[in-house]
Amino acid sequence: MTTTDGKVYNGMPASNLGEQGWECPWSGPNGGQCVETKQLADGRIALRQSTDPAGPALIYTPQEMAAFVAGVKRGLADHLMAG
Repeated sequence: MTTTDGKVYNGMPASNLGEQGWECPWSGPNGGQCVETKQLADGRIALRQSTDPAGPALIYTPQEMAAFVAGVKRGLADHLMAG
């Protein structure tokens, strides 16, 4: 499922992408707050917040996700965990 014009775009309601295929590979400390991912038909990856499944979906290319994961592995996001 997509928008009425068939376009998938960054920030669209995640519910427009359907409920099937969402995965929760990461879970918060209480087990109820997760980032959910979905592989789209064109290869892009959608992310949504599990506590707001109808909220905005962030849409990334495989290359963007690979760069993000590589940066996290190198410690480039460690400052986000300070606190």
